[in-house]
Amino acid sequence: MSTNTISSYRFTFILFISFIESQKSIKVNRLFLKDITKECVVEFLDWLQQARHCSDSTRNVRLAAIHSFFNFLQYEAPEKINEWQRILSIRVKKVKKRSMNYLTVEGIKLLLAQPDLSTKKGRRDLTMLALMYDSAARVQEIIDLTPSCVRLTKPFTIKLMGKGNKARIVPLMDEEVAHLKCYMEKNHLLQPNANLYPLFYNTRKEKLTRSGVQYVLQHYANMARSEDPKLIPEKISPHSLRHSKAMHLLQAGVNLVYIRDILGHESVQTTEVYARVDSKQKRMAIEKAYADVIKREVPTWVDNDNLLEWLKNFQ
Repeated sequence: MSTNTISSYRFTFILFISFIESQKSIKVNRLFLKDITKECVVEFLDWLQQARHCSDSTRNVRLAAIHSFFNFLQYEAPEKINEWQRILSIRVKKVKKRSMNYLTVEGIKLLLAQPDLSTKKGRRDLTMLALMYDSAARVQEIIDLTPSCVRLTKPFTIKLMGKGNKARIVPLMDEEVAHLKCYMEKNHLLQPNANLYPLFYNTRKEKLTRSGVQYVLQHYANMARSEDPKLIPEKISPHSLRHSKAMHLLQAGVNLVYIRDILGHESVQTTEVYARVDSKQKRMAIEKAYADVIKREVPTWVDNDNLLEWLKNFQ
């Protein structure tokens, strides 16, 4: 499994053990496998949603970690295989598909105009947000970046480590490289000894967290929204920038296969969601396909002045 998956599984069991202690009054040093039943796991999942206000998606992520563990236990402790299979029978919840949240080109421009470039923090934030958009990177991919991942000689590229530790190379535009190079120079990230430092870090020189990136984005989104509420949606996340780049590439006529490679999708079928969402592209395609069909012939008598005059005088 990838580092992120291991971290997610680990946090699931931290929550589960906390639930056992607080809700079942069983200390961790007194916890035995016999105490864990299907009913206990279902109560834990309900607790996540009721006490911690987790979404159905988060509940499903926690359940996936638990399923993985008890699938393992079927082979390690087969004497209780019946109980393990009862736990494995707990179903995931169906998640409603949310509408895709993305910004227009004008919205992206407004958002990126907010950071104050006279400050160190402002320069970092602009470089990070612009890179997230330009590379269509996932938030974790941005967090994990180091200076060694960036190629500042032509052709300009960045190496992103995606899901399943799969790397991909994404080209960068000249404007983004100018911001990135300036940021790295001023923060001494071009020196050989800084190759493995976090590319974007906090005041403690530690790499940013997901919530930290979300906070930065939300801060500038609120500023931009006060200028023009129509351009900035109420709900915005780092993934919105990824969606925005994909939609803008599609609207520019870029082939879905290339967009798939930039986004790091396994299959072009995953990327097709952008084509289904883009109503502008749909309208243009329909208009192009039916242009000749809906064209109406003008009746010959409309341009016949003598006939029209005769009809007016007809009694």
